[in-house]
Amino acid sequence: MTRGGTKVLNIVGYGRSGSTLLDLVLGQLPGFTSVGELNFLWERGVLGNQLCGCGKPFGECRFWQDVGEEAFGGWERVDAAAMLALRRSVERQRLIPLMAAPSVSREYQARFRTYADVVRVVVEAVGTVSGARVVVDSSKLPSTAFLLRRVPGLDVRYAHLVRDSRGVAFSWQKRVVRPEITASTTYMPTYGTLRASAEWVFHNLLLHTLGGRRALLTYESLVRDPRRSVASLLEQLGLSAADADLAFIGPGSVELEPTHSVAGNPMRFVSGPVELRLDEEWRTAMSPGSRRLVSALTWPLLGRYGYLTRSESRA
Repeated sequence: MTRGGTKVLNIVGYGRSGSTLLDLVLGQLPGFTSVGELNFLWERGVLGNQLCGCGKPFGECRFWQDVGEEAFGGWERVDAAAMLALRRSVERQRLIPLMAAPSVSREYQARFRTYADVVRVVVEAVGTVSGARVVVDSSKLPSTAFLLRRVPGLDVRYAHLVRDSRGVAFSWQKRVVRPEITASTTYMPTYGTLRASAEWVFHNLLLHTLGGRRALLTYESLVRDPRRSVASLLEQLGLSAADADLAFIGPGSVELEPTHSVAGNPMRFVSGPVELRLDEEWRTAMSPGSRRLVSALTWPLLGRYGYLTRSESRA
């Protein structure tokens, strides 16, 4: 399939910024299908057999079994451990310079081409099985975004999602159970204020160098006015939707059907009518010292994204 055949809407940004919510909403649109964080396909899906967004283990989900059959003749025909090792040797943040110019290293270029072909085959299989014209991938990482940009046969658009860095840093300190792991109680990782602030800046700065068709959206605007935010995002990315397509989005709620997300925030298991409430617990629960520290470490981008000009968003 030539470039422009399979459209991918890649949600990019830093974790705890609302990407799962945006992924779920976009996945409800006619002609769209959401697969969650596709970069975790081998680790959490094929090898880990963790729960799909539909609630079934990956190996029992009919959708993903059909994708495996379409792509490879079945997941059992693929050495999943080798695929995971290949991804880790190609798609890492420190390897972004090589992703931008893989020909610098012949060895890396060979691995890149092999893995890029696998990514293309999987994405095209998702499109075929779902019948969707747009595959929504909420992998978020800049490394995934830079890789997708160079996968032949894919037409990739980027939804750059940002959230106030103070809310992000506060969220990374919470202990959140991962319900997709049923054998034991496992928590999502937690980061301290310094690491969360540094990575928020690093991820977002990298994404400004990405190029391609990219539109910026804030978590706060998504929750406050979801229909207008989604409509504007799609228009900027050349994926406009009719008013009727957005009927499931109310002024303060959305009606969600289950998706087949392979990984993501626990919210991906939510379906039915969902009330949208802005999570700003950081305003009252975050210590003044931590708020000032995050503001100082991230202020240039906070200003660029408009947070420092809004009285309600000041530290």
